[in-house]
Amino acid sequence: MDRNILRACREHPRRTSTDIQVSVTSPNEPVPSRRTIRRRLQVAGLHGLVSLKNRKARFEWAKQHLSWGPREWANHIWSDELKFNLFGTDGIQCIRRPIGSRYAPQYQCPTVKHGGGSVMVWGCFSDTSMGSLKRIVGTMDRYVFEDILENTMRPWARANLGLSWVFQQDNDPKHTSGHAANWFRRRRVDLLEWPSQSPDLNPIEHMREELERRLKGVRASNANQKFAQLEAAWKSIPMTVVQTLLDSMPRRCQAVIDAKGYPTKY
Repeated sequence: MDRNILRACREHPRRTSTDIQVSVTSPNEPVPSRRTIRRRLQVAGLHGLVSLKNRKARFEWAKQHLSWGPREWANHIWSDELKFNLFGTDGIQCIRRPIGSRYAPQYQCPTVKHGGGSVMVWGCFSDTSMGSLKRIVGTMDRYVFEDILENTMRPWARANLGLSWVFQQDNDPKHTSGHAANWFRRRRVDLLEWPSQSPDLNPIEHMREELERRLKGVRASNANQKFAQLEAAWKSIPMTVVQTLLDSMPRRCQAVIDAKGYPTKY
């Protein structure tokens, strides 16, 4: 798998970790997480495609927040979109069959090209509560995003955090569009300044792996069933997991500083 990851990157240096994840995934091998791919490339000396401007912004952000602890990170809402394949793989499957019946239909394992579809969700959490997991059907555009903010995020935030909280999001175009900016301004939401190309600084990125661990070996026959499984697993995540992720923020910041703004193992 290491060789495949490195080969995929060297053949097409502009590939993202998501692109590499798709290219190295096969029916007979476990799917490496994006974090694992970034870490293996980092170990091999292949740094991510972070511009000089963004490296400087990451470095400065990490220095500014290096000393932040639980008190400073209180009432911050961490958010992101997460994508999950509908048909995962648990590796090689063994089947008992009569000799000479290798290609009989009843002894074949069904496979689906490119994972057979996926389920996209939006989620958030704070230092005191897990937020709702919202399924995204169709294209995630600025209007869908505003609907999530208005009808999912804001009611949960007001119920669990009161009127004073800070919202974190990455710099995806739909997040930073004028449409979204108008909503934040109208609702008087404070935003956490965020450096571009910084998934390693966002603790919610690790929730993808947490959900995948909790659903390892659990099959889903359709998108509705997959989302139901994801939602149940999301609700079962204890706050100790969230606290561990938030406790890692000083280490994440230090890692970015040590790497001079380049991507880190996180």
